[in-house]
Amino acid sequence: MWTLVLNSGSSSLKFALLNPATGELRLSGLAERLGAGEASIRLERDGQRETRALNGGSYGEALGEVLKELDALNMRHEVRAVGHRVVHGGESFSAPVQVTPDVLEGVRACVPLAPLHNPANILGIEAAQQAFPGLPHVAVFDTAFHQTMPEVAYRYAVPEEWYKQHGVRRYGFHGTSHQYVAGQAAELLGRPLQELNLVTAHLGNGSSVCAVAGGRSVDTSMGLTPLEGLVMGTRSGDLDPGIPDYLARQAGLSLTEITAALNKKSGLLGLSNLTNDMRELETAAADGHAGARLALDVFVYRLAKYIAGMTAALGRLDAVVFTGGIGENSALVRAEVLNRLGVLGLKLDSDANGNLPRGKAGVISQAGGPAALVIPTNEELSIARETARLVEG
Repeated sequence: MWTLVLNSGSSSLKFALLNPATGELRLSGLAERLGAGEASIRLERDGQRETRALNGGSYGEALGEVLKELDALNMRHEVRAVGHRVVHGGESFSAPVQVTPDVLEGVRACVPLAPLHNPANILGIEAAQQAFPGLPHVAVFDTAFHQTMPEVAYRYAVPEEWYKQHGVRRYGFHGTSHQYVAGQAAELLGRPLQELNLVTAHLGNGSSVCAVAGGRSVDTSMGLTPLEGLVMGTRSGDLDPGIPDYLARQAGLSLTEITAALNKKSGLLGLSNLTNDMRELETAAADGHAGARLALDVFVYRLAKYIAGMTAALGRLDAVVFTGGIGENSALVRAEVLNRLGVLGLKLDSDANGNLPRGKAGVISQAGGPAALVIPTNEELSIARETARLVEG
């Protein structure tokens, strides 16, 4: 069974054609700048890469190009289902669901919780339903994995009516990634997932950690929105909630301007005043750039604090898992984080950490304590598997 996975952003469409059973990938790509000038689509099929322009730049046109590629591969008839990444499912969706008109209304009801993401997800689903009218479409939610968190973990200490009337609570994100690497960690360790207590760290331009007990999320760092938690590429992560009011009075900034700055001008970029790219920051820090060094230090410090804090939800720590662009590729970040976590019994194996091949999973800790693992994430495969599981019953 081949599954087409679609991830619709505000101006982009990421896609992949996968066999959920084997993980084989036949087609993947990204359409960018949709709805704007100079829209384009980047394709990779059977090891060959190509980029071409999109004249209209709509989701429908991008999917039309995907259909052409499926025909060129003689695989349109092989697609059995379409899986859609949906960012926010609120409290309504705790598992993947087949898309119906009622489900789409439920996703629309969550738009206030994810105003930048859910509208794009809806547009992508509707365009895909027109392009693939005879196939089942499945929505897989970023937030669903975290719906197993206990109330003590997801409630904010705010007036109760804010929660009951407006849904103000912690939801968490990156659920498909945390779920996938937790399962892979169990395979790498040769132990049943149900017996493991893990902290998974998805580290990229957006970053979050998750406490996973027996395969279930019991706490995570992101909250109502993806802004809470760790220092990220351009997001601030945790900060004093009085800061927006202070800046509104002192700097004359509007709430919209402050929120935009916290999402797009903060994090590694704000601290370094240089870049949000961890690779560039590591190089600049090595060359003596003070802002880059500060950004690295704050990122590592906050991450180590959060990993240690997540153990309070677990009681026992079996392993820490690094994934995402930074987690998989930055030996420096991994080393500095683990060196701060000796209190948990974690012991870095410097050779294993420094020599781990790019894109490979491995153990980077010494024996005698909790394991530290690097596991490449594969959210598209996770979505394909969830889609196939639902469609096949």
